[in-house]
Parts: sequence; structure tokens; C-alpha cells
Amino acid sequence: MTTLVICVDRSGTIGRATNVPMPVAGWEAVRSLVTDAGLADPEDASVNCLLEALRVARDLRDEREDAVVAVVSAESESPVGADRSIAAQLDDLVDRYAPSAAIVVVDSAEDERVLPIVESRMPVDGVDRVVVRQARDIESTYYLLKQFLADEQLRSTVLVPIGIALLLLPVLFVQFSAPAAVAGVAGLLGAALLYKGLGIDRLVAGMPERVREALYAGQVSVVTYVVAGGLSLVGGFFGVLAATDLGDALLTVQAMEFTYAAVPWLAVAGVTAAVGRLLDELIRDEGIRTPYLNLPFVIVAVALVVRGFAGYFLEQEALLEPTVVAGFTVAPAQRLAAFIVAGVVVSLVGVKLASDVGTETLEEVIETDADADADRGTEGE
Repeated sequence: MTTLVICVDRSGTIGRATNVPMPVAGWEAVRSLVTDAGLADPEDASVNCLLEALRVARDLRDEREDAVVAVVSAESESPVGADRSIAAQLDDLVDRYAPSAAIVVVDSAEDERVLPIVESRMPVDGVDRVVVRQARDIESTYYLLKQFLADEQLRSTVLVPIGIALLLLPVLFVQFSAPAAVAGVAGLLGAALLYKGLGIDRLVAGMPERVREALYAGQVSVVTYVVAGGLSLVGGFFGVLAATDLGDALLTVQAMEFTYAAVPWLAVAGVTAAVGRLLDELIRDEGIRTPYLNLPFVIVAVALVVRGFAGYFLEQEALLEPTVVAGFTVAPAQRLAAFIVAGVVVSLVGVKLASDVGTETLEEVIETDADADADRGTEGE
């Protein structure tokens, strides 16, 4: 009756550090492996996992049990490949030793995910989780801080926003109240985290290159984007004027007035930008992509629906004159329904036109966008 004490390394750290074929079994072989792994990376927790497997096997032998210590380490970086390689190594150990039971030694939650694979091949009597006790004295803290400061990416991501916030905090305390100063610093830190977390930094870093390529290529969309930006500013300007004319009205009412006044200009800006991109596709003579055909219709449809809802709320507050068609006054609900129906019709027309004229299917568009995102991620790294 042989008990197999298995040290599981799902991350493959032991195999990569030692270049030893897996699995490794036997007291002397695992002891030698501990030395090789420790010399390769003394800070790796896998070394403690190997030592714990040796200790468990020694204790079982002291109790007159036939115990064999073994190590399995993943040979692939993908999760599925790692699990399959560990399964093959376990089959090898089963063929060699025909164990009656096993004790699994792990040092992380990731390694513990392999437990069902072990249980499918042999009974598991126990799981030994290794928790490394970290030193808590000042010297250890100093070295941890030193390692943190040596990482350039962590410094730029964490220390720079904190430093700017600490510099601004005394100025804000002098100029404003304490709650306003704390709120401003919290907003700054939140914006910095979102800037990095959402990948806006990579987008901003690649913007000059994309603008330069567009200028050199003579794309029409460069001009239409500038026009769209100007129209957006005009829409925002008229929206603010309309909202300020309401005086002390509720904030919600002012927001509806701003939306009602600005949406037509914003819609024209969006359509202008989309038409410019569409013209670029026609100039290249490479066929018209489906998204560029459908986008102007989507913009107009959304603008109709949003303006319809904004007008409905304004009519309820008697801030908008009733609509009169052929001598009949249209009720607010009827006017809203007309805008919604118009938006749906415009959207359906766009879908129909894009499907008839476009050169790409939905699957091709998704695959193209996924490849583009992957390329941008690789360039950012």
C-alpha cells in the first residue's frame, strides 16, 4: 500500500527553473530538485512546497508507511495545456507506483485547482496547504520597498499620481475648505486610476502617429473630424444658452433643455464624421465596410429618440410650444411616439442598406476589431 505525496506546481515554475523532465519521484531526486529550484530562485514559494512534500513523506515513513514523494509541474503556459500536462504526469506516476492514496501539497489557490484531476486518478487522503511566514521586521519592509521602487511601471502608475495629489493638497487647503480639498484630491486620484486602468494612456500615446498617418494619406476624414468637432462645440454652446435661459429651474429640467437644443448639432457632427470615414472607404476602392454604412443611420436614429424624450419632458413642464399639424394639436405622448417610430424606421433603413451594399458580415467585423485591439495592446506593451 503506497501513499504518494505529490507536490503540485500548476504554474510550471519548478520545471522552467530547473529544466528537469517531469514528473520527478523519489526522495533523493526531489531533494536534488529542491537544491536546483532554490539556487534558481530562492524567493520562490515553490521551494517551500517541495520541502513540505519531503517533510510529509518523512513523517509517513516514521509511522511505518510506504510513502513516495513526487513532483508534477505544468509544461504549458495555457491553463488547459497546463492541466493536461499535469494529468499525463499523474498517469505516469500511477503506472509506476500504483498508489493506494495520495496527499497533495500545494502553495497557492491556483495549484489547488488541480485537485479534481488528482482525485480522478487516485484517492486523496489529504491536502497540505503551505503558507510561508513572511518576516515583518523593518529590514524586510525596506527590501520590499526597494523592489517596489525598482519597478518603473509601478512607479509611474502609483507614485506619480500620489505625489501630485500630495503637492496639491496644501494648496487646496489654503484656497478652499477641507472637504473641498479632500474631494479634489480624491477626484484626481480616481481620474489617474481610470486613465491607466481603461487604457486611455495607450490611446493617447498612439494618437499622434494615427493623426500623422491620416494627414500623409490625405484622408477626407481628417477634415470632417475637424468640422464635427466645431459642430459639437456649437451644439454645446447653444445647449448651455438654452439651459441658462431657464433661470432657477430644476437641474433635471435644465439638462432636458440642454439636450433638446444640443442634440441636432451633435447629430449633424456625428453624421459628418461618419460620412468622412465613408468617403475614405470609397476613395480606397476596397469596398465599403458594413459599420461605416450603418453608423450615420444609427446616429440619426438615436438623435431622434433622445430629442423626442427631451421634448416630451419639456412639454410636460410647459416649456415647449405644442406641436400643431394640419390644424390639429399633437399631444406630447403622440409626439414622443412619432419620434420613436421615426428613429426605429431610420435604424431599419440603415441595417437594410448596410446588408445590401456592405462588403463584410457581422462575424468579419467582430474578428477585424478583435485583431485591431490585439495589435494595439501589443504595441502598448
